[in-house]
Amino acid sequence: MDETQHAQLSSQLKDEGTLSLGERVLLRCRLAKELEDTGDYESASELLNPFWQNVGERPHLDEFDSETAAELLLRAGTLTGWLGNLKQIKGAQGNAKDLIGESLSRFEQLGRTDRAAEARTELAYCYWREGAFDEARVLLQQVIESLGEDGSELRLVALLRKALVESSGSRFSDSLRILLEAAPLFDASSNHGLKGRFHNELAYNFQSLGSTENRADYIDRALVEFTAASFHFELAGHTRYRAHVENNLGFLFYTLGRFAEAHEHLDRARKSYPGLKNTVHAASVDETRARVFLAQGLAARAEETARGACDGGC
Repeated sequence: MDETQHAQLSSQLKDEGTLSLGERVLLRCRLAKELEDTGDYESASELLNPFWQNVGERPHLDEFDSETAAELLLRAGTLTGWLGNLKQIKGAQGNAKDLIGESLSRFEQLGRTDRAAEARTELAYCYWREGAFDEARVLLQQVIESLGEDGSELRLVALLRKALVESSGSRFSDSLRILLEAAPLFDASSNHGLKGRFHNELAYNFQSLGSTENRADYIDRALVEFTAASFHFELAGHTRYRAHVENNLGFLFYTLGRFAEAHEHLDRARKSYPGLKNTVHAASVDETRARVFLAQGLAARAEETARGACDGGC
């Protein structure tokens, strides 16, 4: 979180003392969701710390009504899934599913079909992380069907995640079809974060199909889509996501033998990862750069860079 974002968050919390306990929980859940959407899962978790302390643990809910409890369970479960995946915490996805599942049951009992739909998308993501693609696919299809043909952000998220499930199972043509059919909905959206994720997933599919089918036009399209993803993530202030895309661009230019452009994008990615908590991500960029140096015949620089990557992420 940069200084501007921190100031904005502080401003939104300045009158928190005038709110009831339940209202404070709901406010912090909403703000945590906004931080999640930017990829700042650590700050989102810290924001919920007064009501939920540890990843994977069930928050104490005795003082809250059912709807407030459901919202807190959903955020705790979603963050457990994200942080558990990033930090490779054993059993985290199972814990996340338990928390989100309880949230889903509460929302269904309350008749909150919209909130239940969001819980299903997050539950599906946990299954996807575990490699249970069939379970994830069923849950996401339920969400898509329940939301009809509207262009709501939740439906776009479900479509994106369904495409991700297909591409993760190497069904790139199916994933590409989902994305291209949904393209008008993403074009009409004003959410730059969602647009960035859409273009990133589209790029990945074009890159994968371009490699397997030897389609140079698909590789060119992947470059265009990755560039579009970086542009939208920058507009959305999604530093982590933009750095990931810049690393992807660096790797793709490396495979094309366009080394100067590869280094340019890797420089952008590396600058986005200051601080110790980003060492693993920075290491992935250094690993890509080491490959570039090696391809350039600069073995000593490649070894030095690879050693630095291992020190940060091994």
